[in-house]
Amino acid sequence: MSVCCQNERHVFYLEKCNAFNRHKQNIHGICDDKRFLTRHMLTLQKGLAVPTWNHEIFSENDIFNHIYLRISNFPVELASEGRNTMKEVLQMDNSVLKLQNQTSTILPPTAKVIPNMRTLQENAIERVPPLYIITPTYRRPEQIPELTRMSHTLMLVPNLYWLVIEDAKEKTPLVTQLLERTGLNYEHLIAPMPEIYKNRKGAKPRGVSNRNRGLEWLRANATTGVFYFADDDNTYDLQIFDEMRYTKRVSMWPVGLITKLGVSSPVVHDGKFVGFYDGWIAGRKFPVDMAGFAVSVNFLLQRPKASMPFKPGFEEDGFLKSLAPFEPQNIELLASNCTKVLAWHTQTKKNEPSKPLDMKKYNNTNLVILKQIIV
Repeated sequence: MSVCCQNERHVFYLEKCNAFNRHKQNIHGICDDKRFLTRHMLTLQKGLAVPTWNHEIFSENDIFNHIYLRISNFPVELASEGRNTMKEVLQMDNSVLKLQNQTSTILPPTAKVIPNMRTLQENAIERVPPLYIITPTYRRPEQIPELTRMSHTLMLVPNLYWLVIEDAKEKTPLVTQLLERTGLNYEHLIAPMPEIYKNRKGAKPRGVSNRNRGLEWLRANATTGVFYFADDDNTYDLQIFDEMRYTKRVSMWPVGLITKLGVSSPVVHDGKFVGFYDGWIAGRKFPVDMAGFAVSVNFLLQRPKASMPFKPGFEEDGFLKSLAPFEPQNIELLASNCTKVLAWHTQTKKNEPSKPLDMKKYNNTNLVILKQIIV
């Protein structure tokens, strides 16, 4: 990156800090796909910031780091156009904080001027609570496409650890290769379903051994942060990862495309939790979808016996009940008091296994390699 580009980014960063310290206006998410990478509105009041998603009050330093992480990733090509272009882009949206051409800058009291922008960014990332994404998976035609799509989402989430856990006795090499290409912090683990459940007729407790293996890993390796059970066949809005990151105990939000009701969600009235809306209540204390909640690592570590039961249809309910003492009234409501859908149970169309390759006709061709990818 050129010195000019670095200077422009630094000036923009310093001006943002100056505006942040004045406490006069809202900083809105000012991104689109081509220009900026922020997504939230932060209300600045008396040196504290109140994120609109869950009304938790965080320190000035936390919000400073949050803002900087978003600013520091704006496109290089925009920065190279210079400071005037950046101002013009900001002014295109009247709701966005308009930066004035000021020569003086005031940093938040907890911040330091660090000439090396990469160092500053790395320091800010380290201060953001880590996210642990636990993804159960198994070998099937859709596995690699699903994990590829999901990885491209997770690449945009800072300070993230991806635990990809296969229901298999051996790791799938293609999955390992994919994870290596992502550049993400990851763990590739295996946790086959116990034979006693695999051989049973009817519904099977899919993904339970994988998720319990993820909990085992967390207990051995994590001390802070938040974890989330994210299946590989769902679709996730990036905002949900930012919101769940500050979960104190258990947070919840709506999940779209669930049963004939179309959505599974906590029911909120006047800002307070009053019940659950789900297409399959079945006497469950927590009738929620797996994609609809996140848990604090510290909260889990205080409950060494918490685990997911091998009981089809009751996996979420059983796990959340194992976090006792914990009641539905203790839920932290995200997604603007559960008025937004930020996770979707999309599910890819199931494909039949491909026909065997005619080795007499196609041996020593590229099709031999392709058939190893297409199950």
